[in-house]
Amino acid sequence: MTGIIIGTNREGSLSEEVAQFYKKKLTELNQAASLIDLKKLPKDFQFTALYGKKNPEFDEFQKKIDQCEKLIFVVPEYNNSYPGIVKSFIEGLRHPDTFTSKKIALVGVSTGVLGNAIGLSHLNDILSYLNANVLGLRVKLGSLDTHFSDGQITSETYNLFINRQIQSFLAF
Repeated sequence: MTGIIIGTNREGSLSEEVAQFYKKKLTELNQAASLIDLKKLPKDFQFTALYGKKNPEFDEFQKKIDQCEKLIFVVPEYNNSYPGIVKSFIEGLRHPDTFTSKKIALVGVSTGVLGNAIGLSHLNDILSYLNANVLGLRVKLGSLDTHFSDGQITSETYNLFINRQIQSFLAF
């Protein structure tokens, strides 16, 4: 099973739409995939998961991650990095083994031109520290407001990179 982490808790995000797009692509290839939506995190998780007795609702996120052989992080650019909710989510998961040997692909989402390249680099550093195996081909979807419409990537170049990343990830 591949889990697709929507790397924001913002309503109506492009990241959620891109995650849905990836799920559809995987389903078309007969690959089981599920969305892991950070909007559904318990409101108190940053305090309970990090500093106290974990909220049982957060345990469901841990179970979802544990059930996945592979993970795709779809992460928006936020202040030249990625949203704090992603870091808090990672910190709340069981340490040190949650990501050990998990195969991970990174997808950056931005209306700016760089497609969250710097944020993906920051996230790669953390996931590598946590002993994850991160696929080298990171897809950086910049200017996405002009290259995404009605749930579809409209850039031929982006579609080529996405298809190459998915094929590499499945073989990973």
